[in-house]
Amino acid sequence: MRALFFQHSRFAVFSGALRSRSLIQYNEHLLQHFRGRASSSSTNFKYGMMTAGLILFGSIISKHDHMEMCVCEPKEPAQKAESSTKATFSLEEVARHNSLSNGSGQVWVTYKGGVYNITEFIANHPGGSSKIMLAAGKQLEPFWRLYSQHTEAKAQDLLVPYKIGDLCPEDLAKLNQHQRDANDPYANDPARHPALVINTQKPFNGEVPPALITDSWITPNELFFVRNHLPVPDIDPKTYHLEVAVEGGKSLKLSMEDLRTKFKQYTVAATTQCAGNRRADMTKVKPVKGLNWTGTAISNAEWTGPKLRDVLLHAGLQDNQEGINHVQFEGLDTDTTTNYGASIPVRKAMDPRGDVILALEMNGRPLPRDHGYPVRAVVPGTVGARNVKWVGKVVASPAESTNHWQQRDYKGFGPYVDWDTVDFDKAPAIQDLPVQSAITEPCPGAKVEPGDTVTVKGYAWSGGGRGIVRVDVSLDGGKTWHQANLSEANRKQNPDQAWGWTLWEAEFKVPETASNGRLELVCKAVDSSYNVQPDTVGPIWNLRGVLSTAWHHVNVDILGPEKEDKDQPFWVPSS
Repeated sequence: MRALFFQHSRFAVFSGALRSRSLIQYNEHLLQHFRGRASSSSTNFKYGMMTAGLILFGSIISKHDHMEMCVCEPKEPAQKAESSTKATFSLEEVARHNSLSNGSGQVWVTYKGGVYNITEFIANHPGGSSKIMLAAGKQLEPFWRLYSQHTEAKAQDLLVPYKIGDLCPEDLAKLNQHQRDANDPYANDPARHPALVINTQKPFNGEVPPALITDSWITPNELFFVRNHLPVPDIDPKTYHLEVAVEGGKSLKLSMEDLRTKFKQYTVAATTQCAGNRRADMTKVKPVKGLNWTGTAISNAEWTGPKLRDVLLHAGLQDNQEGINHVQFEGLDTDTTTNYGASIPVRKAMDPRGDVILALEMNGRPLPRDHGYPVRAVVPGTVGARNVKWVGKVVASPAESTNHWQQRDYKGFGPYVDWDTVDFDKAPAIQDLPVQSAITEPCPGAKVEPGDTVTVKGYAWSGGGRGIVRVDVSLDGGKTWHQANLSEANRKQNPDQAWGWTLWEAEFKVPETASNGRLELVCKAVDSSYNVQPDTVGPIWNLRGVLSTAWHHVNVDILGPEKEDKDQPFWVPSS
């Protein structure tokens, strides 16, 4: 119980921000929220329903722990910002109010042109404060669309007491109409979800917030991490044709209609991971070249389309055809000098159990532009760099792709290689990825009390279709270990075709005697070939920062009176 209410001063969650006329709406919203998540986590559902029950209970009692409760007496509207005498606000003003600890200490959001000061509601948000804070200083609509209960009037009515004004007409126009610069090659890029953590804007590269990535086994299209190398092409599906060629043989062109109707359609659940995922961990040891991905340049989706094998057979390629060793993909994303391209071994492309598809749909919908519309190569178990987007040409060839990103990037080297000695010709291109795992909850620096129950969540995945057989979690930096619970979805995958990731979680109780220290959370995964992650970054460091798979660490602060119990094996005092 303490863990549930620590951040809210126990029953203080029931008072302050809620108006009595909104209490029933709030309770209904809360119940909907936890019912919606029941299927993904029975533990979360139990705690959520307990929380909902306590809030309902809190609405009819008057005191607890010397704190007055909100019962029937209406409260004054939420305190408005010092500048709320204005009728309108700019987007810049809203953006400045994005933290409880910095600047004004207030959090504003916009919704349908209105401006809202939600400072007092944050601690009471049924989905947790971390999720609502993702929208701090921004538009609320993209975040609310992630959960269907927000579309109901009851949920939207909760905002009403917090309205402090409206956006100025000029900025409202900016939101309603994307202003584009015709001279910018990236001007026609699609809009992105504001929750994505941006590494670069041009080209756009963004990863999923840790607080959202393990909410469900399937990553929503809007939150799927984005890795672009060039401007996003705008392709007309009516004129699009995929060129398929077998070197030394025939070639043909297939329309979107051909790809949909001439071949059997398959749906494959597969995880895509950037080679540089968790590069930030390598940078802590020694600087590397590349985007500073943290631990969420990885996502999972269901992809639908014809198998590449069937398309190549239709083009005349034979099984085990002599002289054909690779299948090349050419993307339609270009700049003034080049386009993106890559290749995979023909044995992977033609393996009936390899499940390589030319995806037309993502999670039951047409591919989003950022993810390869109209056609993307999906190569399960293989590094994201070979899952070429906006595919315009497929070539069965004796040789690898000569493209820059196949020959001069996405290759691994030893820690002794630097930019003066590197020889890309001597290293093979990355294909299957090694076993990987990371902690997504709690976040670094989260605070707990002795006696709290801490739920640790994360993901694990291995390339080549190797399933995850175990995830080990430590609270003391790796001195002692505990086995995590794996998601049900993991058990439904074939052992040698485990293309999708595994979500996991573990619960621990913070020792009552622990204080003024920290929990040093660590995770490591083991795949079906009993490959395990290395314990440190040093031996696997490389100048490009790829294949960063060392144990993942997250430190959590323990609060409380000064006590020390050295017999507790998973409490590590702060230095």
